[in-house]
Amino acid sequence: MPTYSNMDKALLSEEYKKLSEKYADYKARGLSLNMARGKPGAEQVSISNDMLNVIDPSTVFATEDCPDVRNYGCLDGIAEAKKIFADILNVGVENIFVGGNSSLNMMFDTIACFMEQGAGGKPWNQQGNIKFLCPAPGYDRHFGVTQYFGIEMVTVPMTENGPDMDVIEKLVSEDASIKGIWCVPKYSNPQGITYSDETVRRFAALKPAAKDFRIMWDNAYVIHDINGTPDTLLNIFDEVKKNGSEDMVIEFCSTSKITFPGAGVAALAASKNNLAILKKRYNFQTIGYDKINMLRHVLYFKNIDGVMAHMQKHRAVLEPRFKMVTDMLSEELSGLGVAEWTNPNGGYFVSVDVNEGCAKRVVALCKEAGVILTGAGATYPYGKDPKDSNIRLAPTYPPIEELKVAMEVFCTSVKLAALEKLI
Repeated sequence: MPTYSNMDKALLSEEYKKLSEKYADYKARGLSLNMARGKPGAEQVSISNDMLNVIDPSTVFATEDCPDVRNYGCLDGIAEAKKIFADILNVGVENIFVGGNSSLNMMFDTIACFMEQGAGGKPWNQQGNIKFLCPAPGYDRHFGVTQYFGIEMVTVPMTENGPDMDVIEKLVSEDASIKGIWCVPKYSNPQGITYSDETVRRFAALKPAAKDFRIMWDNAYVIHDINGTPDTLLNIFDEVKKNGSEDMVIEFCSTSKITFPGAGVAALAASKNNLAILKKRYNFQTIGYDKINMLRHVLYFKNIDGVMAHMQKHRAVLEPRFKMVTDMLSEELSGLGVAEWTNPNGGYFVSVDVNEGCAKRVVALCKEAGVILTGAGATYPYGKDPKDSNIRLAPTYPPIEELKVAMEVFCTSVKLAALEKLI
């Protein structure tokens, strides 16, 4: 079949009639399917169920540096949990702070801390209008945190190698009101892009006009490979050490998509100076996080080898889901000139760019047929996609049978939206 743009009006009308009938059949089925957020499905969550049994009355609750994890203390986490996170992120144990169950919470707290206490200088909220760079398409929660604090968001385009470093280098070197940037460096949300070695080196070599500029390195998918050809990410902490700019980066991760999203463990990695600033805040905020949960994870995994073996179980669940999504996109949409999409080697999303001006219509059509997607525009600051083209697909949560139906509805909706625009 030729691309839609090369069809004459009669063929377009015929195709539109056929697809409209197919779409009406989906609507008549009363579907209720959800692909809106990157949540682990029930099959994934169940992988970790045995963790719930590793603690019992016979458990020894003393750890290397904490005499009793059931009590107060150990503000920055137990040593054994620090070791596992240090191995996951390939940083020194001395750089690790283990927190509660949410890395997003730790990111929020970090921004709040710098707003109120400063990042080694004057508090951000006393410096007038400040800005954050936001690579887009990107993670809507990052944008939400930034907007909550009233920080102006500046969109930076993504490339196949990560954010456009020419743009970033120019902006941060010229504007001292730019205080930071959000990054998902491995399997970015939503495109699944892993930053190239050159991109990481250029980040580490940045010379910001703002001495309190911080790179928020959200390494959420650092070990979340979904096939046999995983991406590799250069270690930014090694690179900033070469440039004497260790204070510029704060890295985040969690076990939310490894064990239980509501009861995982989160951690951050930072320089000695940044940790001192953050611990000052945390010292007033809590007397210590859930160390029993930290111990539960340590007893279950034992070490990094245990974590990596566990991730192979996740891969077995996710690989066929992602393959189904990309195969269906190829089978249904290739050659029509209506969409382009990513084929990630890991992470939690597939990013689809439909024809300009069609994303909102596709999402609306899917919703009418009973398939909920992430809102069009969510992957851009302020929810405004300038081309109205990007849609984030989350294949992880629905059972695979439901995922197949949801993708059928999605592909039909993409074609209908494109035809509506052409006709």
